[in-house]
Amino acid sequence: VQLQASGGGLVQAGGSLRLSCAASGRTFSTYVMGWFRQAPGKEREFVAAISWGDGTLNYTDSVKGRFTILRASAKNTAYLQMNSLKPEDTAVYYCGARKVSDGEYDYWGQGTLVTVSS
Repeated sequence: VQLQASGGGLVQAGGSLRLSCAASGRTFSTYVMGWFRQAPGKEREFVAAISWGDGTLNYTDSVKGRFTILRASAKNTAYLQMNSLKPEDTAVYYCGARKVSDGEYDYWGQGTLVTVSS
């Protein structure tokens, strides 16, 4: 499985960005695709996830109502639409994939940097 993340950049507080994670290497109907982030000096944290098969969504509380995770099954691509961005959203964002039956993410893309200026 290969994951390719893109879409990061510099944005002002209150702005929006859309991250993409293009997946390849297998059929993902039994996988969960997730977004994580790591801010400077902090551990990597979960942001959002979507079950590829049935579309079940999960978000961390700090992004609920602002971020939306989407999937385009035909393109094997997951998106993270980020609105109302805050300086504390500044981090390197990573996409990951795991089987629905697994607790741990087995595959990771490279990170994409999101910087939100105040």
